[in-house]
Amino acid sequence: MEDIAPFLVPMTLFISGAAVLIFRGPLGKAIGERIAGRSVAGTDPAESEALHHEIDELRYRLSEVEERLDFTDRLLSQSQARKELGER
Repeated sequence: MEDIAPFLVPMTLFISGAAVLIFRGPLGKAIGERIAGRSVAGTDPAESEALHHEIDELRYRLSEVEERLDFTDRLLSQSQARKELGER
């Protein structure tokens, strides 16, 4: 620890300065806008609306598939129960 002690303060200052420069640039601005909840530059409202519509469509289709899977599961369990009752 004593070997790096003289370098600790300049290293800390260098890293802090680099962080300030990075976060003051375009990367920092993009992160700030993202945190603030502003829309990302280049996002088309029509495209966003189309994506929301597509997500709603996929949710609907997934719920239909889940209902069909539940129905099939019930049929299979009834069939297995009948086989077990018939074998006894």
